[in-house]
This record gives sequence, structure tokens and C-alpha cells, in this order.
Amino acid sequence: MTAGAVLVFSATAGYRHASIPAGAAALAELAERQGMPARHTEDPGDLRPDALAGCAVVVFLSPTGEVLHDRARAALRGFVTGGGGFLGVHAAACAEYDWPYYGELLGARFDGHPPVQPADVHVHDRTHPATAHLPAVWRWTDEWYDFRAGPAGRGVRVLASADGTSYEGGATGADHPLVWCHRAGAGRVFYTALGHLGSAYADPDFRGHLGGALRWCAGAAE
Repeated sequence: MTAGAVLVFSATAGYRHASIPAGAAALAELAERQGMPARHTEDPGDLRPDALAGCAVVVFLSPTGEVLHDRARAALRGFVTGGGGFLGVHAAACAEYDWPYYGELLGARFDGHPPVQPADVHVHDRTHPATAHLPAVWRWTDEWYDFRAGPAGRGVRVLASADGTSYEGGATGADHPLVWCHRAGAGRVFYTALGHLGSAYADPDFRGHLGGALRWCAGAAE
């Protein structure tokens, strides 16, 4: 791939989100607007050192289950720790449960969710390029993930959280991070739990969220 490219990976071995095609198209458009050619794949063989050497960012777009073989795992780990960017979107928290490094990389593991419904997102950091354009309280409709453990204590920068009192059925409680970022070795890691619905990827606020995340993961913005 061309230097500074974006590789979008969305293989599934469990539940498959119908929003993946819309998400892949949106991410490609957002990346290319920033001068980063993009490619979508579901082949773990594309996660290999020679291909990743040309990438700025690898995006895991709602993969589920155990989808990587050992060579792909080693290549992804080397890419991130060596300075590459990693962006996890929505069900990225539902993949690779038997790979401890991946859980550390992402910062959380999916545990469950109530039905899709609107809720309030509290935006804590309005200086990050992924959240600077959002209001302090953002009303949004999504699938609100509960996590087995949150990213607290892992050196992460929490950018936004769900207000558990604004929707029904959540199990995480008051401290419910949704969006965060951190460093892993020399690399940059960003995760957003949002993005269940295909319609999200046409929404200007959500597209701005993903575009800012791409810029930050690529090292083009702080």
C-alpha cells in the first residue's frame, strides 16, 4: 500500500454488523480526503509486515470473534508498537478474546448491551480532533456497549462517556467511558464504542468524529 495509507479490516467470526459496508465506505472517503489512500479487507493475511509498512493507520471496523492467525497478530503488534496508528470502531471490542495483548491494546472487552436507543454522550475533552466539534452533551442513538472492565488505570485519555441515567438497560454504571485514546509503544490507539447503525456513517457529527480519530492516529493532529 502507498505510504500513509489506511487499511480497514472487518472480518467476522461471530455477529456481523450490517453497518460494515457503510462504515468502510465512509472511512475510505474520510481517509482519502486527508491524502491517505484506503483499502478494505477481510483477509487476515493482509496484516503482514510488508503491507503494514506502507500504512499510517489500521482500522478494525466491527470485527467479531477470533479472526487473526498468529502471523497477523505478530504483524499488528509490531506495527503499533513501532509507531503505527490503530483505530477500533464499535465491535472492535468483540474480537480476539483469547489474545491478551489485544485487550490491553484496545482497553476494554465487550460484555453486553441493551436495545438500540438514544442517550446522552458527555464529551469530556473538546480539544481532541475527534471530539472538538461535538457539543458538551451530545444526544445520539446507538447500541450502548457495556464492558467487562473499563480503561481506567491504563493511562488512557477518556474523551467521552455515556450518561447511564439517560437510557434504559445499561449495566456499566455511572463511570461508563465510550471513547478514549492512548499510546502503545510508539503507536497511537483510539477506540470509539459508537457506530452500530449504518445511518451513523452519513451523519456529519459522527463522520467528523471518525475523521478526527484518523488524523490523530496518523499523527497529523494532537
